[in-house]
Amino acid sequence: MFSSAVQYKNQHYSDLKRDCINDKTLFEDPEFPAINASLYFRKPPPGRVEWKRPKEICNEPRLFVDGISSHDLNQGIVGNCWFVAACSCLALKPNLWKKVIPDYKEQEWDHKQPERYAGIFHFQFWVFGEWVDVVVDDLLPTINGELIYCHSKDNNEFWSALLEKAYAKLHGCYESLEGGNTGDAVVDFSGCVVEAINLEKEAFYKDPKKQDQLFEDLLKVYDQGGIISCSIRVCALCEYMANGLVKGHAYSVTAVKKVRLGHGLLAYFKNETISLIRMRNPWGKTEWKGAWSDSSEEWSKVGDTERRNLGIVVEDDGEFWMSFTDWCKFYEDADVCRLLNTSLISVHKTWNEVVHFGSWTKHAEPLLNRCGGCANHKSTFLQNPQYLFDVTKEADEVLITLQQKDMKINRQFGQGENLSIGFGVFKVELNRKYRMHDILTQQCVNTSTYINARTVFMRCTLQQGRYVIIPTTFEPYKLGDYMIRVFTDVESGCRELTEDKPRVKCWSSFLGYPQAVTHVYVHGAEELQNPPIWFGRTVRSTIKKDTLQPEFMTSAIFYRKKPRNPITVEVWNSNAVKDEFMGHVVLSGSVKDSSGPQRLQLLKRGRKTADEMPGKISLRIITSTELTAM
Repeated sequence: MFSSAVQYKNQHYSDLKRDCINDKTLFEDPEFPAINASLYFRKPPPGRVEWKRPKEICNEPRLFVDGISSHDLNQGIVGNCWFVAACSCLALKPNLWKKVIPDYKEQEWDHKQPERYAGIFHFQFWVFGEWVDVVVDDLLPTINGELIYCHSKDNNEFWSALLEKAYAKLHGCYESLEGGNTGDAVVDFSGCVVEAINLEKEAFYKDPKKQDQLFEDLLKVYDQGGIISCSIRVCALCEYMANGLVKGHAYSVTAVKKVRLGHGLLAYFKNETISLIRMRNPWGKTEWKGAWSDSSEEWSKVGDTERRNLGIVVEDDGEFWMSFTDWCKFYEDADVCRLLNTSLISVHKTWNEVVHFGSWTKHAEPLLNRCGGCANHKSTFLQNPQYLFDVTKEADEVLITLQQKDMKINRQFGQGENLSIGFGVFKVELNRKYRMHDILTQQCVNTSTYINARTVFMRCTLQQGRYVIIPTTFEPYKLGDYMIRVFTDVESGCRELTEDKPRVKCWSSFLGYPQAVTHVYVHGAEELQNPPIWFGRTVRSTIKKDTLQPEFMTSAIFYRKKPRNPITVEVWNSNAVKDEFMGHVVLSGSVKDSSGPQRLQLLKRGRKTADEMPGKISLRIITSTELTAM
């Protein structure tokens, strides 16, 4: 996550600053000049804009005044409350803002050595899988001598205004920041994984059990350094609600707490608590008016010590508390940003991360086309990129995030809309290593939502086996670039499937080349004598314990050089000393054989293959001479 940064527009901060100091000039950025095109592409600010340096706005400018705080920020005239909310969250995480604002002590004004000031700053953002260092000058847009965009409560503090300018440069101009997603900005500040939660759809406030589970999850995320934000949807512009909340507006979560109720020692003996959450409005004003607001009577239930620990301030500063139930009821969307530990050496839980970059590209040849659309488009769906990974534990929590390139920089050209994207996860044959060409018995175990968001996230628990992720656009033949990240508890071997069938090699003419491909799916067995059991020989299923009617639901695929040789499915009893053979079936694997479900009697092996053994096995077998048929 914290690798070295690449230089945006090939501008090197230290070199540019040194040259300015030597030349006794203040830096003016040729890549983001102080002109109207850097401000807007359609909607000009309401007044005459003058670009001023901090020294022209106040007497003693500072990067930080009394440190950095979530209370520092106030939103300006551009509708980027989502970005300001993310900055508020960033201010609470020193390990993050020190990366976004590198060398912050060196960048601070030194009023004792004014000759060392060069009017240049730099900030770092995580852009599509890599850290990017963005250089800006200190010329800021003002109207009537006041900053018109993001600014601090102290008129001589400039970290937020300069950070916003660097972010605007990255996206083409300030107006490109009009409307966005707080979770996306947090990802750009951290490289974290963002999960979008639809609070309205899930209706957590109606289900205490689901609500408690969500609170525990958010409490864990927050305590582990994660970032949470939320909003209420609206059709038009920001809309004020009677309860003090604002629709169409992003809020940052600044605390998640279980608060003890009661006074004195009695509070500790009763151990009665309530789940509270603290919010901040990026405007720095306009607060919640309901239960647990700044001066509500509910605070009389909390002891003085607990109130001091929570830092209750009765002031319209934009920050307020709510009960978690009210939060779930009145907010509609939340972005939960997890900072996942991928360190090889750590005392805390670590995740194994694999990152792949790819593109949805169009080609007239179906086997080479990589933009087939979602599963609704059956004829082209499997033409999309495919990524294979293994779950080697009995069950494992898997996090998958699909991110497309940020398009806001194209808004000035009348474009900039996200593609509708998503992905499906299929459980496939245990030995698959080539691309899927047909869905036979492979099971779609999970499908993400399809949405025109920059990032789509899925968290799921998968059973042991082999899986294929298929990232797609919703409609076929839509082109774009994407990044897919897969997090598992242990190494997953995640890799892209690029080949359609076995390669023809120089020795294939001597050793042979597959003439047919066969897919075998074993559903289960019944009427067995001894549990536990497993089936397989070349491909072996997982053990099914304590059952005489196991469900394997396991498949394998074979590229057969000698299609006349039969395929054998064996069933075994797993013992500590020696495994016990429980019977087998022999399948011709001919193209002419039935491809439907079969229920076959288990037989002995050797010369007594005609003799039956207790138990039957349910399976399907499908064979084709076309190697790209499955």
